[in-house]
Amino acid sequence: MQDQEILNIPYRKEGAVKNAENQSRTNNQRHKHAREMMEMAMHAIFLLCGTVAVAFVLLISIYLIISGLPAIKEIGLIDFLFGQTWAPTNKTDPAYGILPFILTSVYGTAGAVIVGVPVGLMTAIYLSKSAPPKIAALIHAAVELLAGIPSVVYGLVGMIVLVPAIRDLFGLSSGACLLAAIVVLAIMILPSIINVSETALNAVPKEYEEASLALGATKIETIFKVSLPAARSGVATAVVLGVGRAIGEAMAIIMVSGNVANMPGLFESVRFLTTAIASEMSYASVGSLQRNALFSIGLVLFLFIMLINVFLNVFIKNKKEGA
Repeated sequence: MQDQEILNIPYRKEGAVKNAENQSRTNNQRHKHAREMMEMAMHAIFLLCGTVAVAFVLLISIYLIISGLPAIKEIGLIDFLFGQTWAPTNKTDPAYGILPFILTSVYGTAGAVIVGVPVGLMTAIYLSKSAPPKIAALIHAAVELLAGIPSVVYGLVGMIVLVPAIRDLFGLSSGACLLAAIVVLAIMILPSIINVSETALNAVPKEYEEASLALGATKIETIFKVSLPAARSGVATAVVLGVGRAIGEAMAIIMVSGNVANMPGLFESVRFLTTAIASEMSYASVGSLQRNALFSIGLVLFLFIMLINVFLNVFIKNKKEGA
C-alpha cells in the first residue's frame, strides 16, 4: 500500500503543477481583461473630456452668432464695422459704429506685443541659458507672482501710479490713454511669454548647442542661431497666448484707458472692444438694439481672436515645412 502511494506521488505533483498553471493562466486572463476594461474606460474619459471642450467652443460660437447677427442685420454690416461714431443712447440719431473699438484693440494689442514679447523672450533666454540658480529662482518667483496678480490690481496700480506719471511726463490733461493701456497689457502678458518660451528653450536638445559650440560658434550665436530657431514653435505659442491675454483683457484696461469712444491715438482716451462690452452691458435694456449690438461686438471679438490664432498657426506650420 505504501509502495502504491509512493508510485502515485509523481502523478500528484504533475496534477498540482497543472492545476497551478491553469490557475495562473486564469488569473492572467482576468488581469488582462481588467486592464483592457481600464484602458477602454480611460479612452472613454479622454474622449468625453475632448468632446466637452469642443462642445463648449461650439456652444459659445452658436450663442454669439444667434445673439449678434440680428443687430448687424439691422444696423448694416458696413455701418457697424466701419462707422466711426458710437452713440447708442442718442435718442434722435443713435449710431453703432465700432471702428474706433476695432482699431484701438488692434493698436493696443500690437503695442503690447511689440513691448512685451522682446522683454519676455530675453528674460526666458536668460533664465534658460545664463542665469545662476539662485537668481533664476528669484526671477521665477517674481514671474509667478505676476501671473497670480488679479487684473483689477494691475488696473488699480496703473490708475494710481502710471496714469499720473504719463500725465506729468507728457503734459497731458489726462494720463488715461492708449499708451497707459499698452504698458499695462505689456506687463500682463509677460508671465505667459516667459514661462512658455523658457519651457520651449529648455526642450531643445543639448546636442544642438554642443555641436554649434564645437564648430566654433559663440554662446550668443548658438542661442540666437540654433536654440531659438529650434524652439520657434514654442515661442510662437507664447506669442499666441500673449495676444489672447492682451486682446481679451477688460477690467485693467477700463481703469487706465479713459474708456471714451475716440479714434485711437497714443495720448487719447480710448475704448477697446472688451471695455465697450463691460462698460455698457450692465445698463443696456434686455432686447434693445444697444444690447444686441454689444453681443455683436462680442462676435467680432471672437472672430478676431480666431483669425489671429489661425493666421499664427498657419504661419508656424509653413515655417516648419520650409525649415
